[in-house]
Amino acid sequence: MFGMDSQNQDATFKVQYTPKEILDKTFKTKVRGYDQDEVDEFLDGIIRDYESYTSELERLRGDNARLLTRVDELTKQLSVSKSVAAATPQQPNTNATNYDILKRLSNLERHVFGSKLSDGGNPTPSEPTQTTHFDQY
Repeated sequence: MFGMDSQNQDATFKVQYTPKEILDKTFKTKVRGYDQDEVDEFLDGIIRDYESYTSELERLRGDNARLLTRVDELTKQLSVSKSVAAATPQQPNTNATNYDILKRLSNLERHVFGSKLSDGGNPTPSEPTQTTHFDQY
C-alpha cells in the first residue's frame, strides 16, 4: 500500500485509497453475508484513522520542511562564523586571565584556611591549639 521512491531522498508515499473512496465503497450482499451495519461501522473507524494519519503526515512534512530550512540557515551561519573566526587573529588576554586565576586562588585560600592566613598562621592566645595527625606532615 505504501511505496518509497528510491530515486528521491524524500519519502514519497503512494496510497491506494483515499478516505472518500473508502467511504463510497459498496459491497455486494449475499444470502448469508456479513452484517452490513457492522461492516459500515468498522469502515467508518478505518476512515477516521486514515484521515488522522493523512493529517499527521502533512503536519510532519511541514515540520520537516521547516526544520530543513532552519538547518540550512544555521549551516550558513556556522560557515560565516568560521570564516570570520579564521580571519580574526587570536590573541588571548593573558593578563586578565592570570589576574582572574590569582583572584580565585586567593578567595579559595581564604575560604579554606580562614583567618590563619591573615595572622600569619599563628593561633591567637584565646584560641586553643588543635593538632591533628595531618598537621604533623
